[in-house]
Amino acid sequence: AAQGDYAAVSAISFTDDDGRKINIEAPCERIISLYSAHTENLYALGAGDKLIGAHSTSTYPAEAAFLDIYDYNGDPEKVIAAEPDLVLIRPFITRRSPDFISALEKAGILVVSLYPESFDEFDDYINKLAMLTGTEQKARQELAAFYGNIETITAQTRSIKDKKSIFFESTEANLRTVTPDSMPAIAIELAGGINVAADAVPVEEGSSIASFGDERILSLAEKIDVYVSQRGAMNAGGDERSIVSRPGFSTIKAIAEGKVFLINEKIISSPTFRYYKGVKELARYMYQEVMDSLDAYMKNDKATRRDFANIVVRSMHLPIYIPYSSKYYQEEHKGHTYGMFKDVPWTDVDFDYIETAVLSGYIPWEKGSEGEYFKPDEPVTREELAQAIFIMGEFSGKNSNYEIADLSECNNTRIVQTLVDNGVFVLKDGCFEPDKEVTMQEIVDALLFVK
Repeated sequence: AAQGDYAAVSAISFTDDDGRKINIEAPCERIISLYSAHTENLYALGAGDKLIGAHSTSTYPAEAAFLDIYDYNGDPEKVIAAEPDLVLIRPFITRRSPDFISALEKAGILVVSLYPESFDEFDDYINKLAMLTGTEQKARQELAAFYGNIETITAQTRSIKDKKSIFFESTEANLRTVTPDSMPAIAIELAGGINVAADAVPVEEGSSIASFGDERILSLAEKIDVYVSQRGAMNAGGDERSIVSRPGFSTIKAIAEGKVFLINEKIISSPTFRYYKGVKELARYMYQEVMDSLDAYMKNDKATRRDFANIVVRSMHLPIYIPYSSKYYQEEHKGHTYGMFKDVPWTDVDFDYIETAVLSGYIPWEKGSEGEYFKPDEPVTREELAQAIFIMGEFSGKNSNYEIADLSECNNTRIVQTLVDNGVFVLKDGCFEPDKEVTMQEIVDALLFVK
């Protein structure tokens, strides 16, 4: 049959972003993904079990980092030998390694190139991934949740009258920003901010990176309320230290007020379901009093450890932790390894805040014979709270000490004694009660001493 006739009867038929006519009879089962966003989105669609390999930059969710690694700069024979029924790429890879792609196609392997050039194309991109993997229903659910999450954020900032202005640094070289139609620029708008570089021009046609320079930044010094730098492998802005030490940058309002933040490119520039988290982080940077409100936790219900993590991250205004290095899982980590809690999967609604609170060193965790555990739904004791408060704040010993009748029952007597002497904890009948479970309100009240 002719190509057109075959397309008419194919169960799955579309044109990919390199212009290939894709016509297949059934979803694919043995997939190699050579772009990290594809990998991440396949896991979100429930198709992670169809992946037999991925590019080395695929590190989210954590299990993706343990797939067999394939590289479009390497030998195509390695991919061919794995016998995939689909290799997912993006147009950048076709331009970068045309001979590699040609070798795969000559071997009869289905190659599909996808990349949404704009935020408006995200749905179509996800739906094509879903068609290729037979996960259309899951795609509808995930897209609905994705836009629901974004609407929740925009609803929180919509009524704020004093809108904040933000400068987004995309590369430290030549101090570039992003184009007005880029994903970071759209995220600024969705988060309720004003992009001071909204008139920036792309460095080349089709690029989301835009020229700007230090002179133009300094000309806007008094208008920049928040300064955000994107960090990652593809395009890296400066870190906090380099930004604040640049000549003349101390005159920028955001820098003078300590409003300099870093954001991982994976949640702000990459076309994945995590993009809403980037929008939320920008909103948190601009409107801390709204986005990090503790109102929902000011009640006398017993606190769980997941409540504890939420309160800590909000109270300390901690940016969510995401590893920057693609080699993160190849390295040894003395403490907890990101994403490896057996009882807090990456799909958990509190995943980011739990990981951030733990990796900041504020909340302890346990290592069992079968892995790492956070125990998110267990209660928080007074001594656990005391330990966190002591780490977060600066407390000095007093010349006179309260007598604590049950001090010997505490694991860390110095911390308990110091915090009682500083008025953070009140004794009951002379006892500290280290194992007593605390309420959310008690955690919020104790954190007031950290400010």
